[in-house]
Amino acid sequence: MSKQAHRHWSSIGEHTSVAGIWLLWAVYRVFGRTPFRLCLYPVVTWYWATRADARRASLQYLQRIEAAHGAFGGPPGWRQSLLHFLAFAETLLDKLLAASGRYGFGRVRVEGREDIALRLARGEGALIVTAHVGCLEMCQALAEQDVALPLTVLVHTRHAERFNAVLRRLNPKQRIELLQVTEVDAATAARLAARVEAGGVVAIVGDRVPVRQSKTLSLPFLGHAAPFPVGAYVLAALLKCPLYFMGCIREADGRHVQVFELLAERVVLPRTTREAALREHAARYVAALERLLVRAPCEWFNFFAFWDQPTHSLPAGPEHPATNLS
Repeated sequence: MSKQAHRHWSSIGEHTSVAGIWLLWAVYRVFGRTPFRLCLYPVVTWYWATRADARRASLQYLQRIEAAHGAFGGPPGWRQSLLHFLAFAETLLDKLLAASGRYGFGRVRVEGREDIALRLARGEGALIVTAHVGCLEMCQALAEQDVALPLTVLVHTRHAERFNAVLRRLNPKQRIELLQVTEVDAATAARLAARVEAGGVVAIVGDRVPVRQSKTLSLPFLGHAAPFPVGAYVLAALLKCPLYFMGCIREADGRHVQVFELLAERVVLPRTTREAALREHAARYVAALERLLVRAPCEWFNFFAFWDQPTHSLPAGPEHPATNLS
């Protein structure tokens, strides 16, 4: 196992050139998407060729989703891994377009939004657990188009601060609240509870282990045990609100589909069966994540040793669910 396998995802350095992003954005604005691809793809190919750790992580994921679901119809190799990186490059532009409000949001198809829309219309809040799949900024941009979806996103942005600064510059007036945290303390929990009680929505990712000490569970994912945080389910229990899964992927025709799935009307964690309840809710999330990935196998963007990443044990005392959106 490589040294990379023992590194926490948050310790992996950011490889983002702000000047390069602005240059590519200018290319798109002047010439369109095809010239943008022509400029970006050599950069991504070079990164793929020189980053053996990320390349190994990509191939491991692709091989496991093929073994579990036959996503590619045959054993994936270097070509599929390169396509995986290129899919991330395509998503880079989508992130910029969504953040700037320049994406044609009428091209986005939404699945399962009726249930959460009815709740919001009644003034009820919710917690959404999502993942590093596809273009999460597309989901945020759609929320901006809908005054009925006030959204607070819990983020850990240390490893992507430069890129997030670009997104904020593209849309400095965004109504979405980005709340940067490394763990949810009592004050933060009270703030989030007030947001949900007022009919708002809180979003958190569930596919990266916490930055600070917090409980994780080992769950089957694509046929192999992997660590997943439980912070989202502890937080949902504290907020006493419905829990949804959400993701946004690109379909074969280049359009996006935003998916909502109700995971639980209420998350209850009885003292005597707390571990089992946490495992049940986390397993529902993992199952929803797998279903989405089967539809877009090249759109899961965790380019690190996911199954071998270090985890943190539960500290003594009350649990504080750590968060790590990026």
